[in-house]
Amino acid sequence: MKIAIPNNGDVVNQHFGMSKSFVIITVEDNKVLQVQEISSAELTHQHQGLADLLVRHGTNVVITGGIGAGAIAGLQQNGLQVVKGASGEYLKVVEEYINRTLEDKDVVCNHHGEHHHH
Repeated sequence: MKIAIPNNGDVVNQHFGMSKSFVIITVEDNKVLQVQEISSAELTHQHQGLADLLVRHGTNVVITGGIGAGAIAGLQQNGLQVVKGASGEYLKVVEEYINRTLEDKDVVCNHHGEHHHH
């Protein structure tokens, strides 16, 4: 199974369509085998382009923070499962997904200017 996550360094990028890169994480027997970072900078806001890119990499599941309805539809039309509302370090998020403790929160992006401080 391959999971794609829009990343910002080690954490889940909260804006799917604005993410400059994605990590493609290969999971077998509930273990992370490989993490590959791919650039999506030239595809920012191109939902079909992003979906095609992820499909080309053999992705099955997309785990994301905030994502717009159009992007969700685009991914689902390409046979990808979408899990929304994830945040924090992407490797922890993948572990939660593997352990089935990751919630699919209904977070559809329509807010702007929200900042998270660490």
